[in-house]
Amino acid sequence: MPTDILEEQIGTPGSVTQKTMTLNLGPQHPSTHGVLRLVLELDGETVVNCIPHMGYLHTGFEKNMEAKTYHKAIPYTDRMDYLSAMIYNVAYVQSVEKLCGIEITPRCAYVRVLVSELQRLASHMVWYGTSGMDLGASTTFLYAFRDREDVLNFFEELSGGRMTTSYTRVGGMAADLTPGFEKRCKEWLNALPAKIDDYEALLTHNEIFLERTQSIGYIAPDRLLALGVTGPVLRAAGVAHDLRKDNPYLIYDQLDFKVCVEEAGDVYARYKVRMAEMRESVKILHQVLDGMPGGDINISDDKYRRPPKDTIMMGMEELIHHFKIATAGFPVPEGDAYVPVESSKGECGFYIVSDGSGRPQRVRVRPPSFVNLQALPEMVKGRMIADVVALIGSIDIVLGEVDR
Repeated sequence: MPTDILEEQIGTPGSVTQKTMTLNLGPQHPSTHGVLRLVLELDGETVVNCIPHMGYLHTGFEKNMEAKTYHKAIPYTDRMDYLSAMIYNVAYVQSVEKLCGIEITPRCAYVRVLVSELQRLASHMVWYGTSGMDLGASTTFLYAFRDREDVLNFFEELSGGRMTTSYTRVGGMAADLTPGFEKRCKEWLNALPAKIDDYEALLTHNEIFLERTQSIGYIAPDRLLALGVTGPVLRAAGVAHDLRKDNPYLIYDQLDFKVCVEEAGDVYARYKVRMAEMRESVKILHQVLDGMPGGDINISDDKYRRPPKDTIMMGMEELIHHFKIATAGFPVPEGDAYVPVESSKGECGFYIVSDGSGRPQRVRVRPPSFVNLQALPEMVKGRMIADVVALIGSIDIVLGEVDR
């Protein structure tokens, strides 16, 4: 905050008129999860005002993507919210495919839902572990990261990467499922509900956790909607908004699952929503694995895909096409497109403008963490400073996507 504004609001430091204290929370504080800094105005231990400073990671994702071909922009998408890399991969390529008029194969649609729900589980596990640890429950961290490791092993098996996956391609995926993947994934899923029971046994009825989370951070649903808040934070206030139901994409309209909603709108309700969503993701994944169709994982139109490697080595036409698409990319029809998806934190989408070349003219990301963070100042006003830590965790932010 500029010094003159601070002095106007709270007086000069040391003056007899100063009734409140300004305190920086973060960015080194462990609960601020990266480069977030909160300028808190305190009256004793009560928060009078809060101004978030997002910090600078100097990523420049959007402008960097505009300098790349549509294919080479994919790795940027999984570095924004690195806890939801697969979901961001899917969101980006779906906007490009809408511009191109591409209809993906049924197997590709199933695989995209499979990795998206695995990613939602992994993201909620990280949230559960770190938020619990912020409040002093270190066992939650050990439990959650033990199970999240299994998901990262699955991702490594499919994409070669654990956190930065870059697994999608325009018109398909980088690779099909590995042999035996469905069987191993189902065995893991069968054991997961008991582990989620253990998660809940640690916190759901824990008196300290209840004291730190219940009746804290309430904002009315209409105010959350006005701020553009989405995801578990909104659903914990009684608004059953979930893009998987309200604006179905891929095969979500064919799956049986419910939108998890709580009414209290506090930190505890956000915890309850995420726990319930983990169980729903398990249900979705069983349906996806049971109904996984055969066939190609990629479209057959070579205009948008690199030819298979064995054909590159055998034909000059294929070799030239591979060189062209790898260096200059493929032309995308003029126009603009936006396809939102439900990430683990809320609505995520890529608005892309094409001028007909092989590179996007403009890319704009709608990131849930950035938008949801707007609600934090209203949540913390009037609360004790110790509640700020619980409230930051309840929003589940990743600062990588907050930075522009």
